[in-house]
Amino acid sequence: MAIGILSSILAKSETILASDHSSVVSMNLFVALLCGCIVIGHLLEESRWMNESITALAIGLCTGVVILLTTGGKSSHLLVFSEDLFFIYLLPPIIFNAGFQVKKKQFFRNFMTIMLFGAVGTLISFGIVSVGAIHFFKKMNIGELKIGDYLAIGAIFSATDSVCTLQVLNQDETPLLYSLVFGEGVVNDATSVVLFNAIQSFDLSHINSTIALQFVGNFLYLFILSTLMGVLAGLLSAYIIKKLYFGRHSTDREVALMMLMAYLSYMLAELFYLSAILTVFFCGIVMSHYTWHNVTESSRVTTKHAFATLSFVAEIFIFLYVGMDALDIEKWKVVSDSPGKSVGVSAILLGLILVGRAAFVFPLSFISNLTKKASYEKVNFKQQVTIWWAGLMRGAVSMALAYNQFTSLGHTQERGNAIMITSTITVVLFSTVVFGLLTQPLIRILLPAPKHLTRMLSSEPSTPKSFIVPLLGNENESEADQSNRNIPRPTSLRMLLSTPSHTVHYYWRKFDNAFMRPVFGGRGFVPYVPGSPTEQNGHQWH
Repeated sequence: MAIGILSSILAKSETILASDHSSVVSMNLFVALLCGCIVIGHLLEESRWMNESITALAIGLCTGVVILLTTGGKSSHLLVFSEDLFFIYLLPPIIFNAGFQVKKKQFFRNFMTIMLFGAVGTLISFGIVSVGAIHFFKKMNIGELKIGDYLAIGAIFSATDSVCTLQVLNQDETPLLYSLVFGEGVVNDATSVVLFNAIQSFDLSHINSTIALQFVGNFLYLFILSTLMGVLAGLLSAYIIKKLYFGRHSTDREVALMMLMAYLSYMLAELFYLSAILTVFFCGIVMSHYTWHNVTESSRVTTKHAFATLSFVAEIFIFLYVGMDALDIEKWKVVSDSPGKSVGVSAILLGLILVGRAAFVFPLSFISNLTKKASYEKVNFKQQVTIWWAGLMRGAVSMALAYNQFTSLGHTQERGNAIMITSTITVVLFSTVVFGLLTQPLIRILLPAPKHLTRMLSSEPSTPKSFIVPLLGNENESEADQSNRNIPRPTSLRMLLSTPSHTVHYYWRKFDNAFMRPVFGGRGFVPYVPGSPTEQNGHQWH
C-alpha cells in the first residue's frame, strides 16, 4: 500500500517537474523571440516602412508555423492566451506611459476635438458596426449570437490601433494632426472598453427605454468616476512624495513608489469595476504634471525611461503573441468546414470599419472647424483623410476583448464564437500589416514634407524616439515663459465660445499656480534639500 502511494506521488512529481521544465523552455524561447523582434525592428528602422508591431506579427507567424510543423499540427503557440495576462500585466504600462509622456499642452489645447473623435466618434462607429453586424450576420447564419454579442462586436471593432500612423507622422511638421491622432487613440481605447464593460453588465435580451437609459447612465458613471479616480491617485502620489521627499535618502524609493502608485490606481479601478484604462491614463497625466517634478533629477530620468521601456516591451509581447495565436489549430478546425464564411465575415467587418470610421471623422471635423477661427487650428481635408486612415488598424485591445467575449480560457468549441475569433484575428493581421505598410506612401502623398525639413531629416540619423514619441516628453519651456504669454482674456460669452482652449488654459494656469502647485508640487515648487541632485536649481525658488 505504502509503495503504491509512494510510486503515485513520484509519478505526479515527475509530471509536475516535466510541466515546469516545458514552461521554462517556452519562456526562454519567448524571451529570445522578443529580443529578435527588437533587433530586427532596429535593423528595419532605417526604411521606416516596417515597425516593431509588423515585425513582431511576422516573427510570431513564422514561429507559429515552425511550432505547428514540429508538433505535428497540434499547437502553434508557446503560451496560452489569458485575458488576465493582457489586462492586468501588459495593458497598464502601455496606457500609463501614454498619459505620463504626453505633451499636456498640445493634448488639452485640442481636448474638445480629441473628445469629439475619441468618445462621440467611437459611439458612432460602435453603432454602425453593431447594426451592420446584426443585419449581415443574421442572414449568413454563422451560429447562435445574442444581441449582447452583436453589441460587443461593435465595441470590439471600435477600438483602434494607430501605432503605424504615429510612427510616420512628424510632430514638428504637423503638431495639430499628431495631437488629434494620438489623443483620439487613447480616448478611443478607453471608450471602447467602457462600452464593452457596460454591455457585459446588462441583460440586453429585452431592450426597452428604461434599460437604454440605465445603459447610458452606467456608461457616463464609469467614464466620470474612472477619470476622477486616476486624478486622485496621481494627486495622492504627488502629495506623499512632496511632503516626505524620499530623494534625500534614496532615489530608489521614490521611483518604486511612483511605479506602485500608478499600478495601484489601475488595480483599484478594476476592484471597483471602473474603467482601469481611463484611470491609469489620467493618473499618468497628473503624475507627469505634479509628481514627476517632485522627485530628484536622476529619478526623473529613470522613471521616464523605465515607463517607456515597459510600454515598449509590452507592445512587442502582445503583437508577437497575436502572430503566433493566429495559427491556433483548434480555432481553425471548428470553422474548417466553412472557410468561405469566415472570410466573408472578416470582409464585412473590414467594410463596416471603413464606413464607421468615415461616418464620424468627416462630419465631426466639419463641426470642429466651425468653432475655430485661425486656419492653422482647422483640420483640412488631407488631414481628415489621414485621421480616417490612422483609425483603420485594429490591434491588441480588439483581440483581448474578442477573447473575453467569445472564448473561455482562450478556447472555444461553439461555431459562432470560433468564427468571430478567427475573423478578429484575420482583421487584426490584415489591417496591421496591409494598412500599416500602405501608411508611409499614403502620408507622403497627402502630406509631403517641406524641402528644408526633408534635408534636415536626411542629414540626421533616424532614431525610434524621434518618430515613435512625438507628443511625448515634458515641455522644455518654463512655466514663467508660458504664463507671461499674452493670452487673450475673455470679455464676453462669444469670445469664450470662439477661443475656449486659450480661455480655459488661462484660468486653469491661474488656478493651478495659486492653489494646486503649492499643495501638490510641480515645476518651481520642489523643496530644496542640501546635496540633492536638484540643489543647483533649488536656489532660484528660495
